[in-house]
Amino acid sequence: MKIAVVGGGSTYTPELVDGFARLAGSLAVTELALVDPAADRLDVIGPYARRLLAHHGHPGALTWTADLDAGLSGADVVVLQLRVGGQAARISDETFPLDCGCVGQETTGAGGLAKALRTVPVVLDIAERAARLANPGAWIVDFTNPVGIVTRALLDAGHRAIGLCNVAIGFQRRFAALLGVDPAQVTLDHVGLNHLTWERAAYVDGVDRLPELLRDHLPALADQVQLPADLLTRLGSVPSYYLRYFYAHDLVVREERGAPTRGEKVAGMESQLLAMYADPTLSTKPDLLSQRGGAFYSEAAVGLITSLVTGDGGVHAVNLRNDGHLPFLPDAAVIEVSARVDHDGAVPLAAPPVPPLMSGLISGVAAYEELAVRAAVHGGRDRVYDALLAHPLVGQYEQAEALTDKLLAANSAHLAWAR
Repeated sequence: MKIAVVGGGSTYTPELVDGFARLAGSLAVTELALVDPAADRLDVIGPYARRLLAHHGHPGALTWTADLDAGLSGADVVVLQLRVGGQAARISDETFPLDCGCVGQETTGAGGLAKALRTVPVVLDIAERAARLANPGAWIVDFTNPVGIVTRALLDAGHRAIGLCNVAIGFQRRFAALLGVDPAQVTLDHVGLNHLTWERAAYVDGVDRLPELLRDHLPALADQVQLPADLLTRLGSVPSYYLRYFYAHDLVVREERGAPTRGEKVAGMESQLLAMYADPTLSTKPDLLSQRGGAFYSEAAVGLITSLVTGDGGVHAVNLRNDGHLPFLPDAAVIEVSARVDHDGAVPLAAPPVPPLMSGLISGVAAYEELAVRAAVHGGRDRVYDALLAHPLVGQYEQAEALTDKLLAANSAHLAWAR
């Protein structure tokens, strides 16, 4: 089986490679192909990734290429983890919204829309090539942000795709550690949209242990998501860290102004990591990689791909069509929920109705995401403005106007229609 990783020149790729080497189990990977237009980065990361496989005694081949078609040819699974515009574009996404008093973040708000506009056309081109060159029935596993919007664009275009995020597996591991059980024993009621999710239950042997976690570990859980403990109590759930951008928007804006962006920090780490990877004696993961972000990404990716390929029926938090699961959303919306996964894809686990305190926000962001897909696929200033006007973190026409101008000016190099 061949797995193609598009965006294989990322400094985070070794985490994914290490996961395939450690966790392959019944997943018989014969070739892991790293694909990236940045040949200079591949020339560093490729040999290091090959050493990682050898260190773990994995028999599969590790190849790398800047030729997209060659990398996709014969693939059984295509993993997308690309960043159009690199860290420079990310830093822009994290800064220009602040000028209008809006949160600066690469997946949420105006910054997230900018990323979607740059990313969706590139991803759709890759998927069209994969449809011609990959093996029949190949899956596209999207880890590229904003995952919900990108996955919807792929599904709207008829591709066999599923979206993946590492938020849920992070909570699963944290809850398991607090409960003193194996992570595999914990099944989450994870619900919402990508980067807009809540953990409403944590089942162990059929018993919901989340009330116990909220009772015994409330301060620690609140600190993890950087929200007040009494808010978690009121919600009766644990929101993802990304809900902080909604529940504490103005506080986050004040914190972000004048502070280094996450993109600036990551750019510094990348330089150090590339220097480490170039050391021909290095064959294990450096500690610095754990600070790069994407905790448990490799475990989540390997687990999901294993279920898609072997049909083992494992439960994973994935992005998929709503198709009536959340009755307050259109069927075409893409939601992020716990689902059982096999050869044919994912089927959401049965779950109780979503209360208005959550469903209202989900509905608003889902409407924005629908408009964001239209803007990303078809272009046009008016579509960008409409998406921003609909976003719960923008909403005011003057802000939407100003943000539209700033977004287009900052991204004209990546948007041919905006030049």
